[in-house]
Amino acid sequence: MKFLNRLYIDGFILSIAAVAILGSLFPVSGTGQTVLDWTTKIAIGLLFLLYGARLSPAEALHGLKHWRLHSVVLAATFVLFPLIGLALRILAPTVISDDLYTGILYLCLVPSTVQSSIAFTSIARGNVAGAIVSASLSNLLGVFVTPLLVILLMSTTGQATVDPSSVIDIMLQLLLPFMVGQLIRPLVIDWLMRHAEPTKLVDRGSILLVVFSAFSVSMADDIWSTVTAIEIVAVVAVCVLILAAVLGITAFAGAKLGFSLPDRIVIIFCGSKKSLATGLPMASVLFAGQPIGLIVLPLMIFHQIQLIVCAALAQRLAKRSDPEAVTS
Repeated sequence: MKFLNRLYIDGFILSIAAVAILGSLFPVSGTGQTVLDWTTKIAIGLLFLLYGARLSPAEALHGLKHWRLHSVVLAATFVLFPLIGLALRILAPTVISDDLYTGILYLCLVPSTVQSSIAFTSIARGNVAGAIVSASLSNLLGVFVTPLLVILLMSTTGQATVDPSSVIDIMLQLLLPFMVGQLIRPLVIDWLMRHAEPTKLVDRGSILLVVFSAFSVSMADDIWSTVTAIEIVAVVAVCVLILAAVLGITAFAGAKLGFSLPDRIVIIFCGSKKSLATGLPMASVLFAGQPIGLIVLPLMIFHQIQLIVCAALAQRLAKRSDPEAVTS
């Protein structure tokens, strides 16, 4: 137990591993998948409603005005990641296949996650208002920026198009609940300040639902049978290296640029994430007629690694005694 404590492996991280196993052993399909999708959407919507209710309008306005912070996060998402992805071209086709490299480069081009970035920022006692704006802005811009980066940096068949309804879906699922939370804030803020457990439960619950859904879909589509064990190990190793590099660079850049610790937490968590929920639908359009299962496999693996690693990091930051001391 002392060894696990030193590694900051607590119940939340074990829960992530448990639901991943459950999703692999008991994948859902058909009506069950539809129910799971809607349950996840509702949980994410509830998460943003609670964040809207907890944030004062002054805090939200401050988050919107913090463009220096958002610029660093966007630079990490749409500049740093793509550069790393291009540099990894030397691995194909000797270490990994061309299709898997295409997937690795693609994961470097998708936008940041929203719910997990904000949830981990909240757990780590970071700037939640800034995280909401940074993560949402990354996802909104990603609808347009990711296809452009794919066209510029990758060879695709046909023209890459994005359904405009993606923007509407983001607004309905994220921004609308947040605004509703702002409107009902006077009615519920006293109760929420006295009871922190509902927000914590939704924080963690939404992440667990996303993990379960991702592994369930991978098993239902039989993606794992299309690659060898050695290839999977190679992709896992590459994903770990990418995440380690980005976490290190974002932490270093946040400190060198003079950001406060709460803002540096935003840069670390929002700047190091990649969205499976946004990346999968885009891939089905951008890579029509190509081996989509192989292309999205690195994104799926990276998504799970980032959740486990960032969960440990968020828990570690949450336990700090000095609010301005970064735990190494």
